[in-house]
Amino acid sequence: MSVLGDRLKEARLKSGLSQEQLGLQAGLEVESASARMNRYERGTRVPGVELMERIGSVLGLPLTYFYAPNEDEARLVVLFHRIQQDDKRKLLQFAEELAVP
Repeated sequence: MSVLGDRLKEARLKSGLSQEQLGLQAGLEVESASARMNRYERGTRVPGVELMERIGSVLGLPLTYFYAPNEDEARLVVLFHRIQQDDKRKLLQFAEELAVP
């Protein structure tokens, strides 16, 4: 599987949706929703960015989560996505202080 496929499957399972349900909620055709989602999860096909944005919206996850190169970055992206805007600014300031130039 690909990183995208692994993350997609994991997020879908956590949401309690079937492949078909997720595909339908993301706007795929009834006839192909399940098969397409299966191919995306297995990594035999790669969905476009627009579709991944819709899938992310259904799952409550940002697009960047699906493409993050490692688990720590993926987790950080999800947490950042879930916090309030004022707290995001605080977190960014803190991260800038921690970053080594």
